[in-house]
Amino acid sequence: MSTTPRRRPRTRQSRLLRLLDRLEREPRADALIATVRKGVQALPLGDGRDLLHGRWLGHPVHPLMVQVPIGSWLSAAVLDLYPGRSREAGLLVGVGLASAAPAALAGWVDWAELHRQQQRVGLVHAFANSAAVGLYAASLTSRVRGRHAAGRAYGFLGLTAVALGGMLGGHLAYRQASGANHAEEVPHVVTQGWHRIGTVSEFPVGRPVRRSVDDVPVLVVRETGGQIHALAERCSHLAGPLSEGTISDGCVQCPWHGSVFRLSDGWNVRGPATAPQPSFDTRITDGHVEIRLRQQDRDGQAPDEVEAGQRRTGS
Repeated sequence: MSTTPRRRPRTRQSRLLRLLDRLEREPRADALIATVRKGVQALPLGDGRDLLHGRWLGHPVHPLMVQVPIGSWLSAAVLDLYPGRSREAGLLVGVGLASAAPAALAGWVDWAELHRQQQRVGLVHAFANSAAVGLYAASLTSRVRGRHAAGRAYGFLGLTAVALGGMLGGHLAYRQASGANHAEEVPHVVTQGWHRIGTVSEFPVGRPVRRSVDDVPVLVVRETGGQIHALAERCSHLAGPLSEGTISDGCVQCPWHGSVFRLSDGWNVRGPATAPQPSFDTRITDGHVEIRLRQQDRDGQAPDEVEAGQRRTGS
C-alpha cells in the first residue's frame, strides 16, 4: 500500500489573477475613463453605433474584427522566421495595420457602455493594442527603408504587445463577462407551464412592475387596452434592471446603458444590447395574470411537448 502523501491543491490565487483583480479595483484612471467615455459616446456615428456593437450579428462584432490584424501579424511573424520573406511579411503587417482601425473603433464603442471595473481593464487592453499598432507601424516603416532586421525586431515586439492585449481581452470577455448575453440562462431556469404572478389590479397601466418566477426576475407591463407583456427583467447587455426603465412606444429602455427592447417579443430595437430579452406568453385566469416562457419549437409546441409526442408515436 502506497504511503506517498497526496499533494494538496493550490488554494492561493495566481499572481497574474491578483494583478488583474487589483487592476479592476484601481480607481486612479477613473477621471481619464470618464473623459474618454464621454468622447466616444459623443461620436456622430448614428445607426453605425449599433452596427459596430454587432446588434445585426447577435453578439459583439469586435472579437470578429480583431481576427484580421491578429492573424495578419501572427502570419508575418512566421514568415519573419524564414530568410528572404521580409517583403511578404511586410505586406501582412500592412494588412494588419489597415484593419486595426475599424476593429479598434468597434472596441471603443463597446467599451464606453461597460461597468467601471470592466472599463479599467479595457483601458489597459486598449493601451496594449495601441502600443502594438505603434510597433507594427515602426516595423513597416523600417521594412520600407530596407532595415529588415529592425522591421523584424519591431514586429516581434508588436506581437508581444498583441499577446498582452489579447490576454486582457480574454479576461474582459470570460472573467468579467463583457459582451456576454446576461439573459441566456432564463430558458434553462424557468420551468415549463403557466405561472401565476398576481391579480390584474397589481399591474398599473403603463408602469413597469417586477415579479419573480423560479427566482428569475420578470418585467410585467399592462397596456391601456388591457394587453399584458412580460420579459426577463435583467437586461441582456449587462443585467440592468428593466423594471426601473422607461416605457414608451411599446418598448422598454434600460436605465443603465439605454438598450431598447420591444415589449411584445423582447426584440432588441436598439443597442448596446446585441441579444433580445426572453419573453413570456401571458393570459388572465379568474382575474389573475399567468405567464409562460415563450420557448416554442415547431407546430406551436414547446420542446418538452415535442419530445413527449415523439416518444408516444415512436418517432
